[in-house]
Amino acid sequence: MFEVGADTGDVPGEFQFWVERMHLDRVLPLPAACHDVRLNADGTVLGIVTGMGNTRAAASIMALGLDPRFDLRESYWLIAGIAGIDPTDGSVGSAVWAHFAVDGDLAHEIDGREAPPEWSTGYIPLDRKRPYELPQPTGTGAEGHVFELNPALVEWAFQLTRDTPLADNDQLRRRRALFVGYPQALRPPFVLEGDNLAASTFWHGAKLNAWANDWVRYYTSGKGNYVTTAMEDTGTLHALSSLAKAGRADSARVLLLRTASNYDMQWPGATAAESLQSESGGVLSGYLPALEAAYAVGRRVVDTINAQWDRFEKAPPTLEIPAR
Repeated sequence: MFEVGADTGDVPGEFQFWVERMHLDRVLPLPAACHDVRLNADGTVLGIVTGMGNTRAAASIMALGLDPRFDLRESYWLIAGIAGIDPTDGSVGSAVWAHFAVDGDLAHEIDGREAPPEWSTGYIPLDRKRPYELPQPTGTGAEGHVFELNPALVEWAFQLTRDTPLADNDQLRRRRALFVGYPQALRPPFVLEGDNLAASTFWHGAKLNAWANDWVRYYTSGKGNYVTTAMEDTGTLHALSSLAKAGRADSARVLLLRTASNYDMQWPGATAAESLQSESGGVLSGYLPALEAAYAVGRRVVDTINAQWDRFEKAPPTLEIPAR
């Protein structure tokens, strides 16, 4: 979703490890998108940077999907980037496969200081009069709010990669140690499943963490569990859904992997402002380990699909799905 400076040879963003280590050396201009695309020598892997935020992501993926140079009808799509993580569910440096992505931008809002005292938030679903009012919005009010990925493909990717070794270091250990009372946050980095909230505002803090959990639970009818927050994924998925309707992509071949560069809220005894300030300046507490995790976990999926293309060309893998 973003790169820092050049695609190679400097401070890495979400793209650089893929470019350097998978030898995405062929550059094709894509003027209608935020970034040129890159391919490996035989054209089996194509990489794109969408740009930050839901709107840029949607525009870039539509530009790619409608470009007549590419036939993406049988392509697999791997969204791979860093994220904030709920300390109730996971630890910084971990990798999370999503079953649901929920949009956190489309809403009504009243400043929380003016909301009725019995409301938990001033954020209200479109076409509703109060937070989490049932029934859920339908029609145009609900379009683009929630995307469910192919559950069999997600489970296959998780089972394939769940034992992937993930980077750890003293900085991660120091940050983890602050989250006393959060057992999952104290664990070394691991691979897990959990759902994603996509909002173009980089929000932070325990109160907004509670909102994110409630918002994801509401829009997935209780089936989803908020674990990661990022800024682009419903934009990407909305574009892919539209491309699928046009016969130019396959929504059943999409995976969403987010790796934890920071906790989304403060540790016990700190304020939200103190926690956010400690992550400011572009030096997130788990930034480099999260980039490494996205590459290490995602690369296993890419390599497996390519190596077994005769198996995966016509249909995605199927795997029995545990009850959620």
